[in-house]
Amino acid sequence: MDDDILTIEEVAKYLRVSERTVYDWAQKGEIPAGKIGTVWRFKKSEIERWVNERLSANKPVASIHPVRMRNVLSPERVIYLDYTRKRDALVALAERLSAAPQIKSKQELVSEILRREDLMSTAIGRGIAIPHVRLSSVTDLVVAVGVSRCDIADFNAFDDQPVRLLFMIAAAYNQHAYYLQTLSYFSAKLKSAELREGMLATADENGVFELLCSQDD
Repeated sequence: MDDDILTIEEVAKYLRVSERTVYDWAQKGEIPAGKIGTVWRFKKSEIERWVNERLSANKPVASIHPVRMRNVLSPERVIYLDYTRKRDALVALAERLSAAPQIKSKQELVSEILRREDLMSTAIGRGIAIPHVRLSSVTDLVVAVGVSRCDIADFNAFDDQPVRLLFMIAAAYNQHAYYLQTLSYFSAKLKSAELREGMLATADENGVFELLCSQDD
């Protein structure tokens, strides 16, 4: 455990949980992780910080702040995309997200979203990508949603499916727990094929917004 970069096996031993548990956490974005190729890797310093934050909070992440779609998303931050390359789609979505009052630096948001994507793909399978960052220039967690009219194949998802739905999350740097909770919320909700298909079939941005907000009910 002296190395800076850890494997799933090493993290599992450190946390005294199963390797499957660590893998599931990584897939859902519930633990700081990155992919090198198709293999999950973890920074020791980030894992230690994650553990300390959870222990010091003395309560489960889910109870810290309930995630409600209407609190983090608005109709003007739902857009249709017409790009076949992930970089173009990410820039367009980041630019739309940067119009939110919670975002104080458009340039930082765009550059950090792209840098994060270069480190590892944010595609989670089932045609979904969840690009996400925490930045000091963000005042509160905010979300933008992109529905692509065409396949985006270069996300290199682990299931090889092209991406059609993008959920971009930007959070304040001190919102780690809420940030992880929001990632988990989207990962869980988007397991629904009915929801994914409904988003792709909806005719306008406001319809997509209302469909997503109905998940709060």
